[in-house]
Amino acid sequence: MFQSLISPHELYEFLFLHFGSQHWWPAETPFEVVVGAVLTQQVAWKNVEKAIDNLKNNHVLDLSKISNLPLGKLEVYIKPTGFYRQKAKRLKGICAYISSEYNGSLKGLFNKETSSMRTELLSLNGIGPETADSIILYAAEKPSFVIDAYTKRICERLQLTDDLEYEPLKNFFESSIPEDIEVYKEFHALIVELGKNYCKTKPVCKNCPLSKKCKSYTQGK
Repeated sequence: MFQSLISPHELYEFLFLHFGSQHWWPAETPFEVVVGAVLTQQVAWKNVEKAIDNLKNNHVLDLSKISNLPLGKLEVYIKPTGFYRQKAKRLKGICAYISSEYNGSLKGLFNKETSSMRTELLSLNGIGPETADSIILYAAEKPSFVIDAYTKRICERLQLTDDLEYEPLKNFFESSIPEDIEVYKEFHALIVELGKNYCKTKPVCKNCPLSKKCKSYTQGK
């Protein structure tokens, strides 16, 4: 019979006590969040920061400007993120969609009911569940818990739940914690911090705040 080693609420408390508030997502505008959510696919955030800086320094971090920017130039600006040709097409596609369907304003999309907005985002080329939920939570400011590779790895090692597929795991968190935008943001950011510092592919259990709760630690003793 499956038995969790820790509850989501306990996990949140442990992580918050250890890391403190993360103030995530780092962006000045909702559109910057959208761009970052696309660019961070399959790459570390430090690379996304370089690309964002390129866009800002060239004064093109704007929906209409990216729409009108030659594809080749956009590729150069976002090259630090890897898969830059693919990501450039995705960014231009999203911008073109918002321009045609919402007169270039994200507000029209973000004013939609959450599940409807999510369905619409998922219908766009290159927007998967993690990217869609990141946009909804951090740009649209609506409750939609974000699941990433760190979340799946940590849940497996802590035996938090036995179903690690995206949608069941998202539903698990949303049914286990208060439907609170700030809690969702903080929890996701704390999970990422744990994953980057300790719960790597090869876990670094020493000094981890959750080592005694973790399968990787207990099985290695």
